[in-house]
Amino acid sequence: MSDSAVTMVVTEPNGPLTPSVAATVPPEGHHVRVSVMASGVCHADIGTAMATHARAGSPVTPGHEVAGVIAEVGDRVRGWTAGERVAIGWFGGSCGHCAVCRDGDVVHCPERKVPGLSYAGGWAQTITVPADALARIPDGLDLFDAAVFGCAGVTSFNAVRKAGTRAGGRVAVFGLGGLGHLAVQFAARLGHETVAIARGADREELARGLGARHYIDSTRRAPGAALAELGGADHIVCTASSTEALDELVTGLRVNGRLTLVGVDDGSLCLPVGRLVRDGQSVTGHLTGSARETEEAMAFAVTNGVRPMIERMPLEKAGEAVSRLRSAAPRFRIVLDTAQMS
Repeated sequence: MSDSAVTMVVTEPNGPLTPSVAATVPPEGHHVRVSVMASGVCHADIGTAMATHARAGSPVTPGHEVAGVIAEVGDRVRGWTAGERVAIGWFGGSCGHCAVCRDGDVVHCPERKVPGLSYAGGWAQTITVPADALARIPDGLDLFDAAVFGCAGVTSFNAVRKAGTRAGGRVAVFGLGGLGHLAVQFAARLGHETVAIARGADREELARGLGARHYIDSTRRAPGAALAELGGADHIVCTASSTEALDELVTGLRVNGRLTLVGVDDGSLCLPVGRLVRDGQSVTGHLTGSARETEEAMAFAVTNGVRPMIERMPLEKAGEAVSRLRSAAPRFRIVLDTAQMS
């Protein structure tokens, strides 16, 4: 890479994303500079791209689904070398010394770093991050696919595998978008009887191709009731960004069933606690995964043929990508290509 790089920045709240050229700066201490090849566009980036959290006069560079090659390492970095293929996700580093970090739960560190929020993000040709944010990309995984695993991939993988569902248990995935289409694949490859729930009959063929044994069109049937007719779900993973359907959806849980919330809005959940107690059911939230868990998700994907469905766009089209995300136009994931510049 040359001594300068293109970065997409927002310089004022609700301002446009524009390209800026800046000199690259060698990383210091425990930091690593990565030459970015691919950078995903996530719903969480919409708020970052509005730059409402930024200090006056401070440019913001969004982006927290990053894949590239290590360009330089700081003088205190150990175990990483230039030339390695790496991914960076929503988890962008932690303090390493607080109680939750010492318990191994770095994702919930109160000082957790998030690319684009804590430091300049990945909608750029280069990014500098703490070394503990890096995940090695395995052979056999394309960089554009790997970028998605830093957030959507590891999030959906952990949501499914950490629920403790019995082997062969029934797992329902509510929503078939950027997270849901991955969760369906993970659930099916982990050996679960997988149910996909989405809007419209036109998505059934896709859902079954991803591994779903059953498909529920939520525009025609109440999904909780439909799940109950199947015998109930051991686990429901809600990836849709709306809480509107949850009160009814939870009626589709079996005894000891679990509802995991991944996609959320500002809504509320109203549940009869008597049923939760009587049937031993649980409701839990799920955020993302650590760098190590991202590596595990990518390794599982390579071994089991799980891949995100992506659309590539040039880096300079980041603003257009955000607009499309706001309008719900993309069906799955948009990934920015840093090599495509006019």
